[in-house]
Amino acid sequence: MTPKLSNALMTIRAVAGPDVLLSDVTRVAGLIGLDVGARILPHAPDFTPVAATALFAASALRLRALSILVPVAAMFLADAALGFYDLRVMAAVYAALALPAVAVAASPRLRRPAMIAPVLVSSSLAFFAVTNFAVWAFSPMYSASAAGLVECYAAALPFLKNMIAGDLFWGLVLFGGSWALRNIMLPTPELPEVVARQHADAAG
Repeated sequence: MTPKLSNALMTIRAVAGPDVLLSDVTRVAGLIGLDVGARILPHAPDFTPVAATALFAASALRLRALSILVPVAAMFLADAALGFYDLRVMAAVYAALALPAVAVAASPRLRRPAMIAPVLVSSSLAFFAVTNFAVWAFSPMYSASAAGLVECYAAALPFLKNMIAGDLFWGLVLFGGSWALRNIMLPTPELPEVVARQHADAAG
């Protein structure tokens, strides 16, 4: 076995150890439960945490591939309770909601705190564009013309406002809550060598 391959396997084992896997699966289950509950309980149209939990999962999980399960599984379970609809429109909805997880898992730059709000707003706009095009293309609600497409998007504008507000609200709850938990409620004790280095720097 070559040194490079050996190092790669050691890295995979370190990242995907039993403790890491259990922690990530627990987080995924919790986020899915939040999404399903928020969709089933009374709420303003499109004011849900699904896109925000997808982004949070891709940012927080060590096994980032699991983040795609959060929006897809949550939507499927909620739709099973609420009722399924046109499979082509469903596919567009699921894909659009999984987009933040895919993008953030693939790009470390998008995981920076400064990118949270831009990614969430972009996800809302992408969802608006993709899903309403699917509604226009695959349902008989609007005429198959440019005028029908414009009418479809115009009718959906109030939902876009709700979705942007919901994505930003839930993003603040998830990322803000995680930061508060790490830094205020359960701060991680500093290692002795770090403390000693800080004292040495201060003395010097």
